[in-house]
Amino acid sequence: MFASVESALLDIVVNINTYLSNYILVFLLVAVGLWYSIKTRFVQIRCFGEGMKKVFGNLTLRGGKQESGMSSFQALATAIAAQVGTGNIVGASGAILTGGPGAIFWMWIIAFFGMATIYAEATLALKTRVVDKDGTIHGGPVYYITTAFKGAFGKFLAGFFAVAIILALGFMGCMVQSNSIGSTFQTAFGIPSWIVGAVLVIICGIIFLGGVQRLASVTEKIVPVMAGIFLLGGLVILIARIKYIPATFGMIFKYAFQPQAIIGGSFGYAIKTAVSQGAKRGLFSNEAGMGSTPHAHAQANVADPHDQGVVAMIGVFIDTFVVLTLNALVIISTLYTSDGILASGVIPEGIGKANLAQTAFGTVFGSNLGAMFVAICLFFFAFSTVLSWNLFGKINVIYLFGKKSAKIYSVIALVFIFLGTVMSNDLVWELTDMFNNLMVIPNAIALFALTGMVVKSTHGVGAGK
Repeated sequence: MFASVESALLDIVVNINTYLSNYILVFLLVAVGLWYSIKTRFVQIRCFGEGMKKVFGNLTLRGGKQESGMSSFQALATAIAAQVGTGNIVGASGAILTGGPGAIFWMWIIAFFGMATIYAEATLALKTRVVDKDGTIHGGPVYYITTAFKGAFGKFLAGFFAVAIILALGFMGCMVQSNSIGSTFQTAFGIPSWIVGAVLVIICGIIFLGGVQRLASVTEKIVPVMAGIFLLGGLVILIARIKYIPATFGMIFKYAFQPQAIIGGSFGYAIKTAVSQGAKRGLFSNEAGMGSTPHAHAQANVADPHDQGVVAMIGVFIDTFVVLTLNALVIISTLYTSDGILASGVIPEGIGKANLAQTAFGTVFGSNLGAMFVAICLFFFAFSTVLSWNLFGKINVIYLFGKKSAKIYSVIALVFIFLGTVMSNDLVWELTDMFNNLMVIPNAIALFALTGMVVKSTHGVGAGK
């Protein structure tokens, strides 16, 4: 009976997700990104160099303990830790398998406009944050939503967002991340998932207890290292497959507009699938417009909200145009080119989104080393995401229930992290996607309403200064 109820519920959630990702999600993400691109005179282009200088000009892995909050780079590292997770490996793999190589093109489009969106999110998070007498900083969409809308409507939207993010990221999202860690480690090293789960819970528990300062200290070190390891491995693959790189880019652009040639079906069905997969997985990857990373950027100790806004844009760039793109190029250049197992568009038995990247890296590194390399990278990616998502959920739990609820929340979150490593459930994945999608709605409404506040921050910056 339980299985039949679960199956029925899964069908309902899948239908909701299909509708949200195919229509509402794509519309909102592109609309908000396009709106802010125009209103800020394409801040993602004008101020891109400024953002790069702020991120890499004074790069340090030892930002030091802040009196309160985080340094600008620590806040960015915490945001990137949330962005660069399973979405970059498992999510991108799923998008390519379902929507074809062309889905990556639509991820790029979503990310380009998303850079303007996340600029707005970070700016508003800093402008509306609340600082307690002890220096504790509270900031994120719930605070700018209630700034945009006073009274009952604002409280309802903020409460809706808070519940959605607690469920999506704090609980089920962390379960999805730990599931990826457990399954890849078991495949690569033969370590039982429950042992991986127990170790993960202990490490996460120690960091959770240390609060924002300990989290910032961990993320500022782990994010550059994990990105560096993955990029180095990916570049080795691309050098080995250098003659296929032109064809790889060719497939991304060709199948963005002719997806039926690789995924079958009618043109209308295929293009809708490619675009929706790009939008859905792009959102899950870079999180622009979802309302998650503003919690990290609100902690930044900066002189002007604009300063962190341009830094936030670089987070989306690194996530999508560097890390995700590298993974996509590895997969397509090894598996979709003329000598690849997916060249015909027919997916062999045993190949899925969970092991696609391992298979791709294994074509050059060898199956065992490829599986191990991806497992180690995925561990860092997913582990850092768990840390950041837990913080984002905690900020919203405190908003709803007060500071005393934070410890109870952390204990429940640790239980979900462990459960994720010992059970795999399509329903959990779909519910996570659903609440991710639902988070966008109140966040996007508030972003539209507070356009004037964001535009004031961009006045006189960049090329127009």
